[in-house]
Amino acid sequence: MTATVETYTDWRDYYELTKPRVVMLIVFTAIVGMFVSVPGWPGLTALVFGTLGIGLAASSAAVFNHVLDARIDIQMMRTRGRPLPQGKLTEKAALTFASGLCVISMIMLWFLVNPLTAVLTFFSLIGYAVIYTVWLKRATPQNIVIGGAAGAAPPVLGWTAVTNELHSGALLLFLIVFVWTPPHFWALAIARKEEYAKVDIPMLPVTHGEAYTRLNILLYTILLVLVTILPYLIGMSGIIYLVSALVLDALFLYYAVQMVRDPGDMELPMKTFKYSISYLGFLFAAILIDHYLLFQVSI
Repeated sequence: MTATVETYTDWRDYYELTKPRVVMLIVFTAIVGMFVSVPGWPGLTALVFGTLGIGLAASSAAVFNHVLDARIDIQMMRTRGRPLPQGKLTEKAALTFASGLCVISMIMLWFLVNPLTAVLTFFSLIGYAVIYTVWLKRATPQNIVIGGAAGAAPPVLGWTAVTNELHSGALLLFLIVFVWTPPHFWALAIARKEEYAKVDIPMLPVTHGEAYTRLNILLYTILLVLVTILPYLIGMSGIIYLVSALVLDALFLYYAVQMVRDPGDMELPMKTFKYSISYLGFLFAAILIDHYLLFQVSI
């Protein structure tokens, strides 16, 4: 009985290293990219192996991130309970796990999907796990803006997994996630400002103050509203998406305005952060639903 419990605990720790909630959102945006890339069914091979390959690569990047941040994670309340700071897994074991996920994902994408998706996925993995985590995160308060390009890649990867080509529609989905990333993460950075300051991570509220960060959240949210209208304006999506986007945007904008108007509300940044996660999920769901309703109407 003891051996069984220990085995379960070990695998649960490995699973936690992959940041499953984050990966689920990443994979969902990739799946939307797959379905929106074509009028009908994207094809079983691309859907199954593209989803698995992108998901494994995202999980690999998450594990590398855990390893590289282990020494600061133990000093932060939000992250000190992770497997590596708690000593539940060794860095060697985590690195082996991350490398295995990376190799499997690349082989799967290269041979069962297409080389373009494999290459783009690899650069996205490197962008997050190395360029952002090792360099940008510690070098500039604009880390999440520049590094957000890696996190915005999944819809493009999903699109290329089906079509084997880059398309303006895929780049528009990329732009939505790219512009969404700063207000999403800066809200969390405000909530955890003292922890980031403690470990010398130059997040925007640490280097420029909360008032400046709140203003930037508002400005990026306004930009996000404009960007999310573009799919409708170019004919990529219809009225169902537009109405959904405007409702979601209005609530996001409300949170952003309140953060500027009421800096004394200490719970508001975390509420904004949590809403931003739901926002992206619902927005991409609206893109998907609208796409297939438009397809049904067109036939």
